Amino acid sequence: MKKMFFAFLFSATLICCGAGAQTVTQVPYLPDDGPVKESCTSIVVAKDASDDGSVMTAHTCDSNYRTWITMEPRKVFAPDEADKIYWGLLHTEEPYDMRNTELKGSIAAPTSETFRYLNVAYPCMNEKQLAMGETTTEGKRELVNKAGLFQIEELERIALQRCSTARQAIALMGSLAEEYGYGDWGECLTVIDTREAWLFEIYGSGKSGSKPGALWAAQRIPDDHVCISANVPRIGVIDFNAPDQFMYGSELRQRCKELGLWDGKSAFKFWPMVTTYPKNFYYREFYVLSTLAPDLGLSFEDDEIPFSVKPKEKVSAQKMFDLYRQTYDGTDFDQVKHLKIGVKRNIRNQDGETVTVVDSIAPISTFMTNNTRALLNQLKPDCAPRIRTIAVIQCSYSEIIKLRGWMPDEVGGVAYFAFDNPAQTPRVPIYAGQTKLPKGFEVCGQKRYRKDAAIWRFRETNRVATIGWDRTQEKIKKALADYDRMLFEDTKALEDKAVQLIKEGRKEEATELLNGYCSRLSASEQKTWEELREEFWTIFARSM
Repeated sequence: MKKMFFAFLFSATLICCGAGAQTVTQVPYLPDDGPVKESCTSIVVAKDASDDGSVMTAHTCDSNYRTWITMEPRKVFAPDEADKIYWGLLHTEEPYDMRNTELKGSIAAPTSETFRYLNVAYPCMNEKQLAMGETTTEGKRELVNKAGLFQIEELERIALQRCSTARQAIALMGSLAEEYGYGDWGECLTVIDTREAWLFEIYGSGKSGSKPGALWAAQRIPDDHVCISANVPRIGVIDFNAPDQFMYGSELRQRCKELGLWDGKSAFKFWPMVTTYPKNFYYREFYVLSTLAPDLGLSFEDDEIPFSVKPKEKVSAQKMFDLYRQTYDGTDFDQVKHLKIGVKRNIRNQDGETVTVVDSIAPISTFMTNNTRALLNQLKPDCAPRIRTIAVIQCSYSEIIKLRGWMPDEVGGVAYFAFDNPAQTPRVPIYAGQTKLPKGFEVCGQKRYRKDAAIWRFRETNRVATIGWDRTQEKIKKALADYDRMLFEDTKALEDKAVQLIKEGRKEEATELLNGYCSRLSASEQKTWEELREEFWTIFARSM
């Protein structure tokens, strides 16, 4: 059936374009082919902007990075042991796979036991309710200095192992990068704890100074605001006399002057210094902030939009789920609004008479390939514009993290995790107190098709669904809604029981309770997605 479909698609392409046609359309190799790098999305919600007083952040890993994840245990370093720093960990296939990695150097190990943390490609949450989201902001090429010791994922790992608050994490990551050098392209981390939410942006220091350093700054998000980082630098003018709102490197101003980024007199506006982007926003930033704060009247034509906004309505975890499934359907940014057609059909009405009706169908999915988009735009220019949505088919995994200071840390911190496209895959809660993850989570599915990798239970179904998205999307959406409802209904009682066990001193029982629920829900979701895959192939077998 699969071979028949692709043969059909190839034949249709030849018919549309004309076999032997000499027209050549340049197709970008990478999906991130817009005017700015577009790989990850991190929304952050401060405590008074959420519906329950929690602090939330999130991350979509939207490119070809590893999908194996583990809950890393606490660790005690030996007296003479160093903390080794690696490059290349983002592309390994299993936890113990060290192929194509590089031991870049080492730093002094902590003298006390480290914290347990959730180890995804970009480590995201520890047992003390400290959490992070990530997006690459790239920055100016001349700022990159590969002699620096750190890439962002190792800074995250170290902070999660050693810190319990957002400020501690930012200070540690910043000081380490200054001392040993930051060797990667620009990055933004959304760093949160149960009380505060921050944006931390970091870049290399180029050729300034006698040794590699780092340009870094962090800005606190007001307690009643929402912010987003989606590959575009967001920090504007830094007030060096407001320690409750800003943190920054000790060498930041000096190094920026040496690099010619700042004249030493004008306002210190960070994002224009470190990037060539013309604005501090693009599609995703504009969509999220204008949607949550419609009364501000933000325009996509603005030169700059606010760092953060106060949402018109408090933001719930379900709202975060919905934002991360966004493809802008029905808005000005809808990519497929020009790809809908009316098809006449003859049907029998209630009186038994044959009548002709016109159905509107949209056979092309927002998740079309770049080659399909290029073909469509060749046939009719601009009929399929490339507008970066929040949910994308190239997503490796995503998590939406909620931190709740009124609960024990083991239960208060929860990462709602999903493999693959967030618009097509249900989420499973991973609690800060868990010690185990479901079977198959420890195996990467990026390098090859692997039946033992949990991601392929979802990815295979999701890819099949896009073949006939107009006939499959409602089934996917219904299944997602069913699992959302089940998750939130079940976890209320689950969390109450786990909290009670912890209060009674029965932490091991609480841990097993959380471990078991995560595994059972994931098993149920995987089975449902396998059944959907079979149903979709049955639909396509009957008629293309």
